[in-house]
Amino acid sequence: MAPRSLFVVSLLAVAGAVGCGGSQQSAAGPAAMGPSKPLLGRDDQSRCDFKGRSDREVIESNGPGASVPNVRRVFGILGEGDDRRRVLFCREIDTNLDGSKDVVRTYNDKGDTIDEQADSNYDGRVDTWIRFSGGRIAKVEIDNNGDGRPDETRYYVKGKISRAQRDTNFDGRADVWEIYADGQLERMGADLDFDGHVDRWDRDEVAHRVAEEKEREEEEKAAAQKKADEEAEAKAAQAKQSRPTAEPPKAPQKATVPTKAAP
Repeated sequence: MAPRSLFVVSLLAVAGAVGCGGSQQSAAGPAAMGPSKPLLGRDDQSRCDFKGRSDREVIESNGPGASVPNVRRVFGILGEGDDRRRVLFCREIDTNLDGSKDVVRTYNDKGDTIDEQADSNYDGRVDTWIRFSGGRIAKVEIDNNGDGRPDETRYYVKGKISRAQRDTNFDGRADVWEIYADGQLERMGADLDFDGHVDRWDRDEVAHRVAEEKEREEEEKAAAQKKADEEAEAKAAQAKQSRPTAEPPKAPQKATVPTKAAP
């Protein structure tokens, strides 16, 4: 796994360590005593929208290993009167404890994660963008050369990577494509002359065989089920045909009365 990939994984681990959207604070440090105001007098590279807003409430707390607050949660105050409530809109973390926030995650008013941005090399610029759908990662974009534009994109389905593309020469066009099956790399295409077309496909034969075997097993299972259903229908039809039919009741015969001969 590439170093940037490890950082993306670590972002999610850190996010989980400080809580996935809850408002509970760490037990360590003075900030655990209750809500606190943001630390003043320095620029901590905050990306949450709260400064100068009366409809925002900020809580800072200490994450694992931090001696000063390094986690900031920004809540929005919604509604009026009895309907007034506090909703988490943004959370940002200083993961390397250098005084600058390097990971920020935003939420909708239902508490669902929308996206996440990160500065993975701690140079003060965002280089990783993560989109979520239904609580799972849907898309990850990465800037590997520091120009502020993503040159690597990964797509996920049900939390598993399904495909990826990279721009290795940073000309703005993808030249490497990866296709995954059930989260495992199956084949990779490369544009060797950077003309926008794949020149070579390399296949992971092991993953390909596993995928083919899985597909064959599913087809065999479906065929067996279809055959069983057809046999059951045939037996039911045969049983219906062989069932004796009841004869209609015969009409009662009238008794014949002998007639007398004429005198």
